[in-house]
Amino acid sequence: MAEKELLVLTDAEIAANEALERELAQMTGVQRAAVLMLLLGEQQAAEIIRFLNPKEVQALGGAMVSVADLSQEAVNAVLDEFVATIKKQTNLGLGTTDYVEKVFKRALGDDKAASVLGRIMPGQGSKGLDILSWMDARSIAEMIRGEHPQVTAIILSVLEHSVAADVLNFLPSETRAEIIQRVANLETVQPSAMEELEAIMKKQFSNNSSAKSSSFGGLKAAAKIMNFTKTELEASVMGGLSELDPELMQKIQDNMFTFENLTGVDNRGIQVLMRNVEPDLLMIGLKGASDVVKEKFFGNMSERARGMFRDDMEAKGPLRLADVEDAQKTIMRIARKLSDAGDLVLGGGDDFV
Repeated sequence: MAEKELLVLTDAEIAANEALERELAQMTGVQRAAVLMLLLGEQQAAEIIRFLNPKEVQALGGAMVSVADLSQEAVNAVLDEFVATIKKQTNLGLGTTDYVEKVFKRALGDDKAASVLGRIMPGQGSKGLDILSWMDARSIAEMIRGEHPQVTAIILSVLEHSVAADVLNFLPSETRAEIIQRVANLETVQPSAMEELEAIMKKQFSNNSSAKSSSFGGLKAAAKIMNFTKTELEASVMGGLSELDPELMQKIQDNMFTFENLTGVDNRGIQVLMRNVEPDLLMIGLKGASDVVKEKFFGNMSERARGMFRDDMEAKGPLRLADVEDAQKTIMRIARKLSDAGDLVLGGGDDFV
């Protein structure tokens, strides 16, 4: 009888378990990583951060601050999940990069191997361009303002797409369409071109490193850059590009992720997005959306919340199309950041699945 009683949870224990489940459900992957970083201690955490790129450093730093108020039970649960995951791993991946590089060089020779490795191993690209990841958009634009459009296109291709969009905004308006055209037409960058870029980096930062054939740009990169531009800039660049190469402009446009593509996001992803978007901004964005997109969001609200949301949205009255488009672009930027962080999966194209 005593054993049977032990199996019955009290109301308080049930409530505590439900609270813990809710707390864990609201945590992102980055926040879970932040918990582990805080548990490691300063020295070990600093050693790990050295291997992260600027975007990852910023995301992880913000998450480390945001998890300060987590319950001890949630911290324990995150640590248990990590230990369980590690137990499932094997040592098969240890040293894989060096092994693959040696095999390809032996089979193809240094030059051909460098070209292939540049495609399948992003880290094999030019190290001299890494410094750009730590610069702000205005500084990068000032540095490359006088460079050939092809050089500018390569540099934009190696930047984070949101940063590249800001850099594009600071460049002369008459060059933007040609630069995006060149980004879209990029496939590989040969050593001679990389040497020229290295020379620019060396001149600016007295930093030199070896050049290898690398894979940059392409339609997807051009479309991603355009996804992050403001509405006015997008219209200007795409208009100029339509005069230079109408077919290419259409291909870029086809690869851009639009607000309507949110119908391809699963319900969990929509809920994550709604938690990260201000209700007022979402109301404005949905004003110009199709009924299918609206229902995608309304279907992830409670009946009471849905009624209040619709009432507030209707109360806003007519809105300028430009304001609606700007709101949708802002929401899409948030969605892209969440997707890059692994918190949701964007649908609607091969590159987003």
